[in-house]
Parts: sequence; C-alpha cells; structure tokens
Amino acid sequence: MSEKIRDVVVVVPDAHGDSRGRFVESYRRSWFPLGREMVQANRSDKERGAVVGLHYHLHQADYWYVTRGRARVVLHDLRAGSPTEGATIHLLLGDDEERGVFVPPGVAHGFASLTDLTLTYLVDSYYNSVDELGVAWDDPEIGADWGVTDPILSARDRANPRRADVAPGARPLYGSRA
Repeated sequence: MSEKIRDVVVVVPDAHGDSRGRFVESYRRSWFPLGREMVQANRSDKERGAVVGLHYHLHQADYWYVTRGRARVVLHDLRAGSPTEGATIHLLLGDDEERGVFVPPGVAHGFASLTDLTLTYLVDSYYNSVDELGVAWDDPEIGADWGVTDPILSARDRANPRRADVAPGARPLYGSRA
C-alpha cells in the first residue's frame, strides 16, 4: 500500500532470468485488497517525451505495468472525503524499476514517457466514455513533475479543467464503488 495515497498499491513482481531471457509474473489479483476483478487488458505505446495527462474514473480501477522502456507516473487523490485527499505521488516504472501500480477509482493518473515505452494496463470494467474524466496535467495545485521538457500532449489533455474547476458531480467520492 502507498503511504501517501490510500488504496494505491505498488507491487514488485517476481522476476527470473537466465541466459535465455527473463520471466516476470506481472499481475496477481491477490496482491490487491480491494479485490476488483480485471476484465480487459490494454496496451499503450508512446514515444519519448509523450505525456498522457491526468485522467480519472468514478468507477474503474486500473493496474499499470511497463513492459518496455521507462515511465514517470503521477498519481493525485481527487476523492472527496479521502484521508489522503489532495496528495500527489510520483513513481518510476519500467527498466530498473520492476514494479506495477494499482490505481483505484477517483485517483487521477498519468505518465510521461522518459524513453520510448510500452505500458500494459488492466481495467476492472469495459471502456465507458462517461467514466473517462480528466484534470489539467499542469495544474499547480496538483504539483505534477513529469520529468520531461517540451511534453507531447493530446488536445484532450491540453483542454482538461484545473482541479478547482472540476464540474459538480464529476468529483469522485471516497468509498463509493461501482
């Protein structure tokens, strides 16, 4: 469990290697106390300097694991009533940082590609555009340090509102579950 954001879980999977290559057990449901069943796997390939800005879900949980390259992950607790509301953490995933991260609903999450990378992620519900929300990647109240200069951003990431301007009803509540 993360000390800084409640319900975020960072895991260090078992990795085994020899002269032929390596094997990593990258996900195991029992690692996560919320017991959410992952139903879909996705893959994101990004080039160095790309930033996938802060997005969040009211109902969906994610599990991220970098299979190639290196990412700087930013997590921010948006959940009203959370004991860690407003906390931001930064994590390195991939290459020398062999670990994965479970992101509960209501925690904004994004990453910067420090190298060309492949991120695999599991989700516990199928894609729902209504549950795909965002907050400004560069909001000073959040204090994200992406670790890149001249980030490559999507139009959506450039248009997301600041934390203080998140629309009523779009703010997640701590303890609510789909």
